[in-house]
Amino acid sequence: MRKALFAAPLLLFLGVALWIAVPLLRGDDPRVLPSALIDRPAPEFDLPPLPGRGEGFSRGDLGGAPVLVNVFASWCVPCLAEHPVLTRLAREQGVTVHGINYRDDPADALAWLARHGDIYDRIGADPEGRVAIDWGVYGVPETFVVDTEGRIRYRHPGPLTPDLVEREILPLLADLQG
Repeated sequence: MRKALFAAPLLLFLGVALWIAVPLLRGDDPRVLPSALIDRPAPEFDLPPLPGRGEGFSRGDLGGAPVLVNVFASWCVPCLAEHPVLTRLAREQGVTVHGINYRDDPADALAWLARHGDIYDRIGADPEGRVAIDWGVYGVPETFVVDTEGRIRYRHPGPLTPDLVEREILPLLADLQG
């Protein structure tokens, strides 16, 4: 009985060590947040537009051509850091970028877009963040690549960088163009 009491903490420690070690030995990157939505259709949603912006953004706007869906907010500092990268993608590469404005005041979002440039084809206002949750968003910014059939093919949490765009997003968009 006494040996069992001493063995229990050791067995628990070994179990936790294996739980941590196996993914690392497989080469899994602990910084990568998995998404259950990869290769699945984008969720159903229908977001209203920001005031004065015409149309909102819905599931029906996806499909036909590959697009980026970017989740952003005016209060998000990393969103501002990635905005020049998105601007180059939209203006120089001709990539269609749709936006989900996450938990933001509409007036602040419109002022942010006026100040930094509105490169979004469509923007849907998600003031309570419910649609973002359906997309599996952990925080802003997050960017998704959606294919010609409306399936999510790629997800990047955090700000886009020029290197990431060149290495991962542009090749994927080229493959999806067919």
